Amino acid sequence: MKVLVLGATGYAGFHIAQALRRDGHTVLGLTRDATSARARELVAEEIRPVEGQMSDPDSYRAALEQADAVVTAALDMADPLGSDRKLFRALREAQERTGRSRHLVFTTGITFLASTGEVWDERTPADPGSPLYIRAQAEEELAASGMPYTIVRPSFIYGADARSSKTSQWFLAARDGNPVFYGNTAKRYTWVHVDDLAAGYTEILDRPEAADGETFMFGDEHRPTLLSVQEACLRAAGCDKEITFADAESGGMLETCADRDELVDSAKARKLLGWAPRHPGVLEDTLTYYAAWDRSQRQA
Repeated sequence: MKVLVLGATGYAGFHIAQALRRDGHTVLGLTRDATSARARELVAEEIRPVEGQMSDPDSYRAALEQADAVVTAALDMADPLGSDRKLFRALREAQERTGRSRHLVFTTGITFLASTGEVWDERTPADPGSPLYIRAQAEEELAASGMPYTIVRPSFIYGADARSSKTSQWFLAARDGNPVFYGNTAKRYTWVHVDDLAAGYTEILDRPEAADGETFMFGDEHRPTLLSVQEACLRAAGCDKEITFADAESGGMLETCADRDELVDSAKARKLLGWAPRHPGVLEDTLTYYAAWDRSQRQA
């Protein structure tokens, strides 16, 4: 299968593209700059860089025409819903021109879900008051489009280069000597190693008919407090500074939205896809995760 990955030079997208290539697919990776160091890493991983912008389907239309499936692993922060709609339109137009549909694996998240006091699964409703509710709107529009699709809602990602992981923020804070914890110290998150997450995408595209029209949550069974994860990251980085505590609002919109338990149940992915996390958890091997992050920082 030929797969176009939008966001292939990002954190999750790079590892998803790697996993798809190792699964035997031909992988095209959208990147803003095909000459960048990250794009050159794609080439080394046998992934073909495609220079373009998520906001401009014309820039990646030729790759879309070639593809059998498309994976989104990035968000256009300038116009997220607008860019999603452009992608949906481009897929419909490609289908009309070629008579061939392309399976879209569409990545959203979990922080737009409503606080229910329970562990979340695929049936948990979205919160219309969330600033991230546009992700739910995009899911609804995709479901109504008639195109083949699968929605993926990852939990909090960790591992490898950790580029946009919260663990990277804490490793950087350890280096700077200014660790801050925002919000409720008792809140707990579900986590997933980036390679385990990437394996979920290969499972979906190995059986697209079974995954068509489905939504999947990917996360492991460990549910540590966020504070304990931050403390472990600081220790791994050799930081002995005291953590400063601040309210969630002072950390910005994302800290405010996620100032609560965000726990997911991945039973559906286990049952329908045979997916299971293979890594020991974000607290179990923090020294290794720090070393991987530190090396990637030095290489950059």
